[in-house]
Amino acid sequence: MHSGTAPRLTPKGMATRRRIVEGAAEEIRERGAAGTTLDDIRARTGTSKSQIFHYFPGGKEELLLAVAAREAERVLEDQEPHLGDLTTWAAWQAWRDAVVRRYEQQGVNCPLGVLITELGRTTPAAQALTGQLIGQWQSALRTGIRHMQDSGEVDRGLDADRTAAALVAAVQGGVTILMSTGTIGHLEAALDTTLTLLRTGGVPAARPGPLHP
Repeated sequence: MHSGTAPRLTPKGMATRRRIVEGAAEEIRERGAAGTTLDDIRARTGTSKSQIFHYFPGGKEELLLAVAAREAERVLEDQEPHLGDLTTWAAWQAWRDAVVRRYEQQGVNCPLGVLITELGRTTPAAQALTGQLIGQWQSALRTGIRHMQDSGEVDRGLDADRTAAALVAAVQGGVTILMSTGTIGHLEAALDTTLTLLRTGGVPAARPGPLHP
């Protein structure tokens, strides 16, 4: 995933840009997005202000988008190898544990949260990046659910795509509360409840129609 705004770079330039992105992500984890300045990032990465604007002409907003793009990649990387092999209930439990562990270690300052809660509201590129991440994530979960259906472990009548969407929403909702309160319990509860519904076939196959008197 890439923002598409960076100029063509030499290997050395790519390494410098990557160092700036990684340093910015570390600052955001420690200080939060609002508390992170370009001077903080410059000091952490040992780069000059002119270098930062060379690689990120749009300034802080463009840099934050690049950080979010890298963090979006990490969201999926940190769920492997479990996310790509959801073929048993043990694998699903391992995936659940990996997700909880990732966000427990990350704490309240989530670089990707910048994308979803700040940039994503106003920036088309951020909205597209968020959509790409959610699409890839949901697709991997859908593949796992369909495998479980094929093996007879999950009701074939279950809508795999809607169930995968519910799992992604459970994670993101729990992470949002974690970022606000520092408490991991809501994420655990949302994941555990949704996985229980997956086992029992409790997620509806289609959106219910309007109620009539």
